[in-house]
Order: sequence, then structure tokens, then C-alpha cells
Amino acid sequence: MLSERIGYVAKVYPRFSETFVVTELLAREAEGADITVFSLRPPQDPRFHPELARVAAPVRYLPRPTRSAGLWEILRDAAGDPDLADGIARALPELLDADADDAVQAVALAAEATAVGLGHLHAHFANAAATVARLASLITGIPYSFTAHAKDIFHESVDPAALRRLITGASYVATVSEYNVRVLQSLSPRAAGRIHLVPNAIEIDRFAYRRPEPVRGELHVVAVGRLVEKKGFGVLLDAVAALRDGGVPVRLTLAGGGELEAELRDRVIRLGLTDVVDMPGPISQAEVGELLRSADVFAAPCVVGADGNADGLPTVLLEAMATGVPCVSTAVTGIPEVVIDGETGLLCPPGDTSALVDALGRIARGDVDVAALADSARRLIEERHDARLLARRHDALMPHAPAERRTA
Repeated sequence: MLSERIGYVAKVYPRFSETFVVTELLAREAEGADITVFSLRPPQDPRFHPELARVAAPVRYLPRPTRSAGLWEILRDAAGDPDLADGIARALPELLDADADDAVQAVALAAEATAVGLGHLHAHFANAAATVARLASLITGIPYSFTAHAKDIFHESVDPAALRRLITGASYVATVSEYNVRVLQSLSPRAAGRIHLVPNAIEIDRFAYRRPEPVRGELHVVAVGRLVEKKGFGVLLDAVAALRDGGVPVRLTLAGGGELEAELRDRVIRLGLTDVVDMPGPISQAEVGELLRSADVFAAPCVVGADGNADGLPTVLLEAMATGVPCVSTAVTGIPEVVIDGETGLLCPPGDTSALVDALGRIARGDVDVAALADSARRLIEERHDARLLARRHDALMPHAPAERRTA
């Protein structure tokens, strides 16, 4: 493991829906990393996954003053350190051009990073977290990197020039799929060599594999995720209605919460599905595991939203594949890199209700060798999405890693 102490920068930490961040922290700590987490905002959600208690990294919440007196106090304290004062002077044009919150928190992060002797900063998402890391890097000279996911690449609100600036200044950029790598490389061709695939990963040992058997009787479909447009759960409800109307015994458990919850519950009522659809709300990782063990098939019917937002690579899809649940998903961004149609799962065009009905129906009728799909899916997860591999990949990409490790 490299000797640098690492600062992880997040917009909100911990966040209930971002289990992949906790998984990454645990994996890197297991490899010997000395990590401090910096969060720009405190969490508002009182729910936490039990795995959070295993993270050793201390968490520091960066000040975000709402009054000018607090702003000047942070700047005055930083200016009292000659090294920081010089760095702030060098970075002043960029700080003045930034959002005021980002600039102030960057100065605070620079002071904290210097005080604890950090050698590297890494942010999750190309949003305010990466911006603050970049500005703090300009002040201190500490290199930074970030992981780009989905909304921070594809959403209509993304500023290509700002994203390009983040890429150009980073020591390396990680992203969760080859699809994303190509998108980012096309955006910033001159920095293409520093953009790398570091896929979402899971703690393999936490997901015991159980070989599935053909469906006997009722088909239990499970779906888990935030109830937002890009998850495609409206299409899934339509598919379940079509299966039921076609005489296929089926029930759906749709777990999660989000902005479309009321709309989806109304859709369940309109489609007459109240007796076959259960919506338990958001559930913990342990509860996800229990739910997967009861599933005949896991559905991730992702679509591209009207605002351009799309899923990168849903972590729960990897968990389902590791557990041995046959998976049906759609050809959105990096998903076809893990759900290989007919090999590790069944893949449908996004938004195509008929194709989703057909895929689920084939599993219900026993027309698919679900054991062969599941065996191949588990092998793929073990080979490509083990969190230990992710940690070593980040380690190898660190600026002072030996050349043979960076190219490994």
C-alpha cells in the first residue's frame, strides 16, 4: 500500500443510497490505506447501513458559513499560514470564479489536508465534491482524483467545460464502465490517458452464492432502487400487469423510495396490481440480501430519463448477480458490460415493455437455463467486481505508484 494519507471528499457522507462509497472505503482500508473522509454537507437521512460501523476513517464536516463573518474567519485563519496564504494567492482567480460555497470549503479543506498531512484527495462524483477537491489541490499542491458515475456525466445540467476542467486537473479519473470511459475520453481527448475503468464493486464474501432452480408456481420478481425516472420502474409495473393478464402467476417486490413513489403507487392501483405488488420502501443492505434470497428474478429495467440522466452501473444488480439470482436488465450505459444477453442475464432495449414481458415470461416458463446464467454471472462478478480488486486498482493509479503498478 502507498504511504500517502488519503482524503476522501463527498458531497454528503454517509448517504443511504451510496453503499458503493462505504464498500470502497472498507476495501481500501483493508489494503492498508489511512483515510480521512471530508463531507461538504451533513446527512439529513437518519437511516444508516450497519456496514458503516466498520469504516475506521474519521469524518470531518467542512464548514459552510451562512454569514459573511464565518467566511472571513475561515479566510483569516488560512491566511495566517504562510504556505496556505501563498497557495490561496496562486489560486485566487479560480476561487473567485467558483461558487462561493465551493471556494470557502476548498480553503477549509486545504487547511485540514495540510494539518493532517494528506498526500492525495479523492472525490466521488464530478460535482461540488470534485470541484472542492480541485480547488484545494490548486491551493496546496496535493494531487486529486475523482470517480465519475452517471448523473455527473449524463444529466442535462452537466457543464461540459466544467467537467473537462475537472478531468484536465486530475492526476487520474476513475469511472464505473467502459462506456463512461469512452464518453469522458471523447469529452477530453488530451487527457484520455488519465481516464480509467474502476467499476463499482461489492464485498464478494458477503454474498453467498445459491444456484437457482427453475420457477415452480408463482414468479417472484424483485427490483430495488430509488424511485426515480431512470430506474424504469413504471415499465416494470406495466410488464407485471401484462404477465398477470396473460395468465402468468407473478408477484413483484419493489423496494426503494424517491420522488416518484406516489406516482408509482397510483400506477399500481390503476393497473389493478394491489394484490401482486409490494412496495416496502427503502431497505437496508441486510434486507436487500434477504429479499434477493426469495427472488426468482431480479429486474433492473433502466431507461434514459427525459433530462438525460441514466444509471451508470447499479450496485444492487451486481449484488443480485453475485447471489445467484437471474437478472433481467436493459442496454443502458455500462449495464451490457455485466448483463451479457444470454450469457450472464437477459438484456432488453430500454423502455420496451414487450421485451421485458418476454424476458420475464421466458424465465417463468422455464425456457431459460437460469442455473447456467447465474453461474456465469457469479464468475463475472468474482473476476471483475470484487471490492479488493477495486482497492488495488485505485492504489495502482495513485500518482506515486510505481510504473508497473499503474499499468497493471
